[in-house]
Amino acid sequence: MRIAQDAIAGTLESSDVMVRVAPPPDGEDGLEIDVSSAVLAQFGHQIRAVADEVVSALGVTAGRITIEDKGALDWAIRARLQAALVRGCGVPLDWTALQAAEGAPDGSDDDKGAQA
Repeated sequence: MRIAQDAIAGTLESSDVMVRVAPPPDGEDGLEIDVSSAVLAQFGHQIRAVADEVVSALGVTAGRITIEDKGALDWAIRARLQAALVRGCGVPLDWTALQAAEGAPDGSDDDKGAQA
């Protein structure tokens, strides 16, 4: 799948991330992912791993992705990237591919409803 149009998701607020996606330059194929973060030295590898996982799960093979991290957690990076790619690719999303890639929770290990 190719990124067909420019799209953005997220903010530049603290603890968030802004993801921009764009089509590849004319006549080029391939996927370019650029990550910038104040914590790049500590967490750059993890940010990139999350991006690679989402891109792979969605089957995105061509385009440009820019990730501007402001201290976001993995789930926020994943959600923002998914949103930007859905907007930028302009095709219906196969949610089952994302659920499989993320090890979709079945609720059995969800501690939000746990009794104290």
